Order: sequence, then C-alpha cells, then structure tokens
Amino acid sequence: MVKTSPATVDNYAERLCPLIEAALARYSDLGEGCPIKLREALRYSLLAPGKRLRPMLALLAAEACSGSFEAAIPAACAVEMVHAYSLIHDDLPAMDNDDLRRGRPTCHKAFDEATAILAGDALLTLAFEVLAKHIRPPATAAACCAALAEGAGACNLVGGQADDMASPNSIGDLDLLDSIDRRKTGALILVSLRMGGITANANASQLSILDQYGRHVGLAFQIVDDILDINSSRQLLGKGVGKDARQGKLTFPGILGLDQSAQYAGELIDKACLALVPLGSRAAGLDVLARYVLKRNR
Repeated sequence: MVKTSPATVDNYAERLCPLIEAALARYSDLGEGCPIKLREALRYSLLAPGKRLRPMLALLAAEACSGSFEAAIPAACAVEMVHAYSLIHDDLPAMDNDDLRRGRPTCHKAFDEATAILAGDALLTLAFEVLAKHIRPPATAAACCAALAEGAGACNLVGGQADDMASPNSIGDLDLLDSIDRRKTGALILVSLRMGGITANANASQLSILDQYGRHVGLAFQIVDDILDINSSRQLLGKGVGKDARQGKLTFPGILGLDQSAQYAGELIDKACLALVPLGSRAAGLDVLARYVLKRNR
C-alpha cells in the first residue's frame, strides 16, 4: 500500500477546493453575448456546493506524476463542467425527473426546462473551450480534449446513461449493471485522472496506473451511491433517495444485497490503493481520496 500521511480528505479539500472554486468562477464568468438568464443558470449548477471529487482527482493525479496544480487546473475545471452538465440533464423530467440536487432545487426547477437544457449544453461546450485555451502546449490540450470527449461520449457517459434508462427491462443482469456504472459514473472519474496525468507529461506506465486506479474507484463510487440511495436521507445527500427502487433500476444492492455490495466496494478500493504503490508517496492524496469514497455518507 502507499504510505500515507495522517492527512484526511478534508485536509486535501482545504488545500485544493479554493483553487478549484476560484477557477470555476473565473471560467464561467461569461461576458457579452451570453444571455443573463443562461449565465445565471449554468453558474447556479456549476458553482453549487459539491464534493469536487473529480477535479480533486485531476489535481492529485498530476501531483502523483510530478506535475503541477497550476497546469492541471483547466483540466480539473473542464471535467467538473461536464459533470455539472450531466447532472442538469440527468435531472430533467425526460430523464430521472428529480427536483433536488446538492441540497437545492434542480436547474429546471430553479429556472425552467428549456433554460436547464441550454445551460447543460453551454457547460459541455465551455469545458472544451477551457481545455483548448488554457492547457499548454497545444498538443497537451488536444490530448485532453480527446480524452474528455471519449469519456463523455456515446460509448461512455452518454451510453451508460442510455442503458441505465433501459435497465428495468434487464432485472438481475450484473454484467449489464457493471457496464452501465463503469460508463455512466466511472468514465468521468477515469478521465479526470487521465487528464491530470496528461498535464504532468505522465508516461505510459503512469497513465496505466491511473487507469487501473480509476476503474476500481469509479465502480466503487457508484456502488456506494447505490447503498446511500437506500440507507441515507434526502437531507444528508442533498438529493432524492429511494428513486432507483421506485423506477426499477438495476443497482448493486438490488442484485447482491447491501452487505455484499459494501464488501465488493471495499475490495475495489483495496485494489485501487494497491495499484498506486509504484507511484510512491506522491500518490498519497489519491490513496486518501479512494478511502474517502468508501466511507462517504453523502
């Protein structure tokens, strides 16, 4: 295992989140040409209080590969923009039809459905603008754009969401559920790490390590999410609970039960942390974040 310091995820959040929040606010402060209502809607969702897990992973992946936070910040913000867009669209009436996100009304409830759709569209495109303009050199920016497009596209994030919407027709299909979660949730976690590594000029071996870690953490994150949807509360999570069961969706607890699901998530986190060993102490932050994923309560 990676030898970690006594640092906690809160320590890393205190160190990294101010950098992330300032950059998100700066990049989303759109000027003339952007309608006021649209700007308010996209900033409402993007700047809402959140864990910032994906941008933190990008920054810590850069650190693990001897890169700098400064170089990785645009990538960290871009992946958070894509994540925010995906949440806006997931919450829409045609999708999951949720009315609460991060403890506040969802975007289409706070504004209206058309504005929410457009805010999601704007965030998705803004993510690539940020990468293209602020990642240097251009070849690194292109590599980050390609990685994010693949992770957010039809074969990953969007494809996972499409299969998730159809999952009530595939009750008990563990292979399909694994495929859905590795794409719908895991793909953005994986690309967060990969882009962080790319900005640090990581070699093929380092990128492979980040990929191994990301695959395990991404699936564990969704398993814990499934568990929290059953045994947590609307107040604590800041979003609706119990909706997966009501909609008949595939979940790990629904197939394996709560205890076995928790055990599986723990095994995945152990594998994720073991994968980091070759990176040494530079990967201590990634080790801490992995263990937080397992223990989180929101």
